Amino acid sequence: MAFENYEALRIEREERVLRITIDRPEARNAINARLHWEFSKVWGDVADDSESDVVILTGAGDAFCAGGDLSWLLAMHGKPAEQSESIHNDRRIQNGMLDLEKPVIARVKGPAVGLGCSLALFCDFVYATPDARFADPHVSVGLVAGDGGALIWPQLIGYARARRYLLTGDPITGADAAAMGLITEAVPADELDATVDGMAKRLCEGAPHAIRWTKASINAGLKQVANAVLDRAAGFEAMSQTLEDHRIALEAFQKREKPRFVGR
Repeated sequence: MAFENYEALRIEREERVLRITIDRPEARNAINARLHWEFSKVWGDVADDSESDVVILTGAGDAFCAGGDLSWLLAMHGKPAEQSESIHNDRRIQNGMLDLEKPVIARVKGPAVGLGCSLALFCDFVYATPDARFADPHVSVGLVAGDGGALIWPQLIGYARARRYLLTGDPITGADAAAMGLITEAVPADELDATVDGMAKRLCEGAPHAIRWTKASINAGLKQVANAVLDRAAGFEAMSQTLEDHRIALEAFQKREKPRFVGR
């Protein structure tokens, strides 16, 4: 499988490991239309790649992914066709990650926000620096957490804690995320690469079919929950994209002001 057609994702092969790097460092790897589309496609291509057994997902520079690019979100507001395509691509991303039998390791430095946070948490292993920042602040921009947060946070840390973070949008450090079980482990920055590469090597040396089918068995129950949650969450997110509150929040964030929501 060749990956030359990807632009916003840099995909490199290291023996049986595929390293996928979110490659918009000038924007802290924020997600724009091109990157969103590439993420909706890449997991199927990875599944079809016969030369890899393990995937590492990381971000270029000092960020994993700063969430949705505000200019892209503003450009979509009031355009139902583009918003519908965005929701459809979200579901392709979610299904692609849940269906992928190869283990995926997230290497997180800096912010993992919004969809960027969901991308990390949908991985099978998440290693982050203690000062990394995980957040799903959809509500802060007048949106529903429809791109995976409403599914994955409760499964990892329980409903009470998930409500605490999803209904406020508050961030959590890598150290605290590890302590409560949101991620696998918080690792000092100078040990992060060795830890991630060590786990990738260990998995590559394991029995590939046993590992893949065990992951598929684990994900079987999660996919049942996903079918109950994701369509409803996506529908609510689609409705929230049409609200004036969403536009108000985006414009306020661009001006670095606090949004004044109007409830419509």
